[in-house]
Amino acid sequence: MQNRISSFPPIIDEDSKILILGSIPGVKSLEKQQYYGHPQNKFWKIIFELCNEKFTEDYTERIKILKKHHIALWDVIDSCERKGSLDSEIKNEETNQIDKLLEEYQNIKAIFCNGGKSFKNLQKILGKNYKIPVFLLPSTSPLHTVSFEKKLEEWKIIKTHL
Repeated sequence: MQNRISSFPPIIDEDSKILILGSIPGVKSLEKQQYYGHPQNKFWKIIFELCNEKFTEDYTERIKILKKHHIALWDVIDSCERKGSLDSEIKNEETNQIDKLLEEYQNIKAIFCNGGKSFKNLQKILGKNYKIPVFLLPSTSPLHTVSFEKKLEEWKIIKTHL
């Protein structure tokens, strides 16, 4: 039997306009207790580029930048069993209550899924014709071997919703 892992609480406030959803934190993120904690994950680099902010490794500052730019962050999976960090290894998953979060934070006007697993799970949770737009973005994971420039280009759609 594999160990059960759990997601982090959402990073969100009343001013959040968009919600970015991952699947569930990988091994490095769980060790650091930080969203996108693997040094090769491009999430933070992309966010700082999109927000025209100076890059920092300081997690507290990273969260402040998200909030400054009205970006909320969470995962579609609350808990699961998984060996390693691959989404394909996820078993016995339980979902986060994304629908309840959206009811509570009605300023969210668009959802962006960081990778296919997040997108597929969100469709199961909310249905395919949810009332706010949902976008599938390329995963920022180092396992998704698309170039940084290509990922950044596709992630730029976020700017039209901020």
